[in-house]
Amino acid sequence: MAAAQSAGSRTVLLTGAAGGVGTLMRDLLPPYGYALRLLDMRPIPGEPDAVTADLGDIDTLREAVRGTDAVLHLAGISLESGFEQILRSNIEGTYHLYEAARLEGVRRVVFASSNHAVGMTPWPGPGEPRVPIDTPHRPDTFYGLSKCFGEDLAQFYWDKHGIETVSVRIGSCFPKPTSVRMLSVWLSPQDGARLFHAALSTPDVGHTVVHGSSANTRSVWDLSSAKALGYTPLDDSEPFAAELIAAEGELDTTRPEQARLGGHFVTDPPIWPH
Repeated sequence: MAAAQSAGSRTVLLTGAAGGVGTLMRDLLPPYGYALRLLDMRPIPGEPDAVTADLGDIDTLREAVRGTDAVLHLAGISLESGFEQILRSNIEGTYHLYEAARLEGVRRVVFASSNHAVGMTPWPGPGEPRVPIDTPHRPDTFYGLSKCFGEDLAQFYWDKHGIETVSVRIGSCFPKPTSVRMLSVWLSPQDGARLFHAALSTPDVGHTVVHGSSANTRSVWDLSSAKALGYTPLDDSEPFAAELIAAEGELDTTRPEQARLGGHFVTDPPIWPH
């Protein structure tokens, strides 16, 4: 595949634009040349032209997708929830998004997957290789399961309908890491924008899965497939390490909640409907 190109004046539908990562990308992506069309199930203050719609509203989704060059799909439930809620939002909602793209002739999606798609994978020990991108799906939650579905759905729509997708297994995209575990999986907002730009603009990606993190000294992920898109991470969580380690201690993989990639998602009990 070729390296990332300048966006020019491309229009991108940003779903989940009122969420944590979406809010960050609203400011960080336009300097790369993107005109963002915003969509969220909640009204977005200060954005009167934003589309307010649920992912179950296929007609409105089609209208929102129409005329865009690509979709950055960040919408959905971002934590563990009951299966019925995950089913409606993350599984059926992502299907509706891809159907809208297919019907409107949009040929590029960037899908916000998650490290929780492989969350039951053991945390690599000292001296062991970084986790490869072809690690088999091992979801740690219904949420993680929905991200496995999204990646497989992206592969299906590429093979069946020619819609290209970059599935980004996002670690933790916050202004700064907030835990010792996050020192390894942190994706700075600025690196997030660099990665999404590469995913949106690199030609001939088919369906490509990449790990989404910064150039962290303590990284456990192989970033080679992301770098093949032209992604060059510039940030490192290490400046935050001393304070977090003083508060929490070093990562201890003998503890169940730190023994696998998914962190506390691995050990948290499932959320059943009441």
